[in-house]
Amino acid sequence: MSREKFVSTTLSRKRFQEILHLFHESTEKLGDDRNKIKIVTYDNQKLVVKSFKTPNFINAIVYRFFRKSKAARSYYNAQYLKKNDIGTPAAVAFLESLSFIGLDKSYYVSAYAAHDFTFRALIGDDSLENKEDILIQFASFMYKMHQAGVYFLDNSPGNTLISKKGNKYEFSLVDLNRMKFYDIPYGERLKNFERLAPYKWMYDIMGKEYASLSGRDEKETIDVMWRYTHKFQEAFYRKKRFKKRWKKILGK
Repeated sequence: MSREKFVSTTLSRKRFQEILHLFHESTEKLGDDRNKIKIVTYDNQKLVVKSFKTPNFINAIVYRFFRKSKAARSYYNAQYLKKNDIGTPAAVAFLESLSFIGLDKSYYVSAYAAHDFTFRALIGDDSLENKEDILIQFASFMYKMHQAGVYFLDNSPGNTLISKKGNKYEFSLVDLNRMKFYDIPYGERLKNFERLAPYKWMYDIMGKEYASLSGRDEKETIDVMWRYTHKFQEAFYRKKRFKKRWKKILGK
């Protein structure tokens, strides 16, 4: 026996099913992810539908009885960000398909956020102008997020959308299912930058602004930020080399 859990403040269950039908028919994929993400247009509104991968047996039980699913967390985390005026695409709905054993399929729908580029362009696009201004304003955005008690676990370059509005830049977070909410100590706030960029000059700019907003020492802030980042990069590339060697041993 199975049942479904559906939550939305704007859609009926029937309208959500119509959106899911469009999702299954759509070929307009967004990104390259282990979960399926597609763009659909419904009632002249552009939406993003994310279908989460069916969890393994243990996680299916966990998400059914002990912990919110990734779809539910995405939905409620987006609502929290909006409540605190932190940029993110508006949450529309989520659905969980539940079996007697546990969670089977789950979907999250949000508004589509038009944007000019992602944070990744600051790393790899040499033609992008005003990088220093963008980094300063992004550090301010991060400070505001941390002040609201939000620690974004998936704070990686592809998960911040950036739009230029005159001389200002607006930032919007996506892939929201992994967040923590608490009074974040200063050191942990600086650690939250570790996955963003590989270059020290970027942390010089972000660290200076973040320290100024926080009333903290500039050099110490930059040093701690970069130390966390350097440690993360070492672990990342060590893991990558290990996987490469293991595949070679297995003949893959």
